Amino acid sequence: MKVVLDTNIILSSISPYSPYKFVFDQFEAGSYTLSLTTEILLEYEEKLTANFSPFVAELIVGGIVLKSNVQFTEVFFNWRLIFDDLDDNKFVDCALASNADYLVTNDRHFSVLKSIPFPSLKVIKIEEFIDLLKNRN
Repeated sequence: MKVVLDTNIILSSISPYSPYKFVFDQFEAGSYTLSLTTEILLEYEEKLTANFSPFVAELIVGGIVLKSNVQFTEVFFNWRLIFDDLDDNKFVDCALASNADYLVTNDRHFSVLKSIPFPSLKVIKIEEFIDLLKNRN
């Protein structure tokens, strides 16, 4: 299974005390492939630094990059499907370019994608993703 994780999913799943830790644990266990672009990785690092520390951000991002279940994706076309927060489009573009099975986010700006018939993209919330991961095992 190939997925794109919005930054809010990374932030909510890395803490050992988070109820969503299962998502990051399953990534580390290789249960799914994480599709990334350099732009997404830089956002992860920026938000992790703002919420934790530069050292923690560097450790997490460095660990992500070294995993064999990471697929770096080159985006050749920008769809510009989200207008309320243009910065969210990088996740949509990555998911489409990598042919991801799911884009996982709890961000309400992505709800506009449900009304767009093409290109088709499956957007799910973190709870749905956890259910998917648990039902695969």
